[in-house]
Amino acid sequence: MLKGKKTKKVQITTLLGRGTELKGDLTVEGSARIDGRIDGDVTVSGYLIIGTGAIVVGDVRAQSVLIGGEVQGNIIAPDKAEIASTAKVLGNIATGEIVIDEHATFQGKCDMNQAVPYEKEKENFEKSIRVGKKSAKAAIAEALKEMKLEEARLEEEAVKEDEQEAGQI
Repeated sequence: MLKGKKTKKVQITTLLGRGTELKGDLTVEGSARIDGRIDGDVTVSGYLIIGTGAIVVGDVRAQSVLIGGEVQGNIIAPDKAEIASTAKVLGNIATGEIVIDEHATFQGKCDMNQAVPYEKEKENFEKSIRVGKKSAKAAIAEALKEMKLEEARLEEEAVKEDEQEAGQI
C-alpha cells in the first residue's frame, strides 16, 4: 500500500508475482494483487492492486483498484480508483470515486456519473450479441443465396453442354 495514506485492510486471495506473464483473461473471486504482466482483461470481484512495475494490457474490472503500475485499457471500478504517482493509465475510467496522485500519468476520460458501470456494460454487450446474431443470420442467408445461384448457373451450363453434344451427334 502507499506510505502515509489511510488504507483499509484487504485480504489478498490471488497473487500474480513479479516476472510472471499471462497471455489471456484473468478472473478472480475475491481480491488480487498483480506484480507481473497480463495481456488480457482482468476481472476481480473485490479489491485489485496493480503493483509498481506491473503491466496490464487489457480492460480492468474490480470493485476498487489501486494502480501503481501500467494499465493500457479501460478501468471500471464502481467504488474507487486510486492512481499512484508511479502509475501510467492509458484508457478511460468509470468509477464512483477517484484519487490521482501527483506525477501519475493518466490519458483518457473519467466517468463518475453513472449508476453501475457493470449494468451499462452488460446492456452494451447484450446489444452487440443481438446485432451479431442478426449479422450472422444475414451472412448465412447471403451464403445460401449465393450457393443457389451457383447451383443454377452450373445446371444451366450442364444443359447447354448436353444440347451441344446432342447437336454434334
